[in-house]
Amino acid sequence: MRKIAVGIVSTLVGGAMLVSGGSAAMAKTKAATIDIRDITPNPVVVKDGGETEAFFKVDASSDVDNVKLSVSPLGVRTLRAQEAKQIESWRFSVPFNSDDAEGKWRATAQAFKDGKVVATDEAVFSVEIEEGKAETRVSRFSADPYKVRKGKSIWFSGRLQVDDDGWEGVRGEKVNVYYRANGSSGWKWVASGTTKWGGKFTAKTRAWKSGTFKAVYDGNDELDGSTSRTDYVRVYTWRR
Repeated sequence: MRKIAVGIVSTLVGGAMLVSGGSAAMAKTKAATIDIRDITPNPVVVKDGGETEAFFKVDASSDVDNVKLSVSPLGVRTLRAQEAKQIESWRFSVPFNSDDAEGKWRATAQAFKDGKVVATDEAVFSVEIEEGKAETRVSRFSADPYKVRKGKSIWFSGRLQVDDDGWEGVRGEKVNVYYRANGSSGWKWVASGTTKWGGKFTAKTRAWKSGTFKAVYDGNDELDGSTSRTDYVRVYTWRR
């Protein structure tokens, strides 16, 4: 009876050892993992003529020897994938400029062990290119008449134009007129006009003292601001 009991215990212990050994073998053969955890910024916004650096954080299991990351635009066959620069442990950087393709890009991370790829992960991010503002100018600005009696009207005219492969008129934009009186160092707003066909605008004010006038366009999200040349008006007082 005692021998039978000892045999049962031995069998149970042996079975436990077999199970334990199997678990150790499974742990040793566990598959390597890799994960693109973060892309900053996303979208990657690049100003016209500028450059923006994007950062990629990758997580990999401890049994991985090396990690490589590459990025490539989606749907653009003419551009090859470019490899990212590793700046610290599994953290990479990629510079983007306005010559890069706009739209969706794919980041591909590969984990290596003993020189072989053992795991791969992909993530999609966006690249946006901000176009620069177009150059403008205020041309043919004039304040008339050049000599006027105090209290009478001074008329302003000019054109707002944009450089679009040649100078063209801009319609529907506000142009402000500023005045600097003789003996003063500051400019004061006196009138505004809205551009019509061909970029033409007009405005008027009353004459009080001799001084200099200029037209200023502040610009918007697509157009740069600009300032006209100055024009002088002499104001006189009527005497009998």
